[in-house]
Amino acid sequence: MAPRSYATAVQRAGGLALLLPPDELAAEAPDRWLDRIDALLLAGGADVGTWPDRDRFEIALARRAIERELPMLGICRGMQLLNVALGGSLVQHLPDALGHDDHRHTPGAFGDHEVVLELGSIAARAAGADRLTVKSHHHQGVEELGSELVASGWSVPDDLIEAIELPRRQFALGVLWHPEEDEGSHVVTALVGAAHAEASTR
Repeated sequence: MAPRSYATAVQRAGGLALLLPPDELAAEAPDRWLDRIDALLLAGGADVGTWPDRDRFEIALARRAIERELPMLGICRGMQLLNVALGGSLVQHLPDALGHDDHRHTPGAFGDHEVVLELGSIAARAAGADRLTVKSHHHQGVEELGSELVASGWSVPDDLIEAIELPRRQFALGVLWHPEEDEGSHVVTALVGAAHAEASTR
């Protein structure tokens, strides 16, 4: 979950990563950063609500990126933040709702579980499959979906929402798992491909 793991995954997929620290000015004028990039990756990390400066900055980036139809991928916290940015809500502690802690059974370590994806969805196209084993480490999840978002992936066997997307956008996807930790995953590669396509239109 370190920033370098996201940068490494982007580089492995043939892209270049620019890590953006929380920026109060950009929270008010996100185009300052979005003008410089071809896609936005909202990374994992601390729970939404525990780092207000980061939340404000990334929510502003996410909302404006959606308006601009910039390719976007939210990973774990990033998926949760995308949902909140569009008016959705979160389950604050999944073990209380699910009755188990399988999604973060060992603090600081990734667990593996299966996910099923909606056929033909952005998530399934990005993953290159409609069922896969993923690396997971989270204790929050989607409660109510944000405006225009649809669920497109669910964990097995508890049916927790694991992927959300804006189906009317070329590439606006959030996944609750960590594709950057899996060298065989195609999800970050799909984002980089969408970024190259975006750059070619400029």
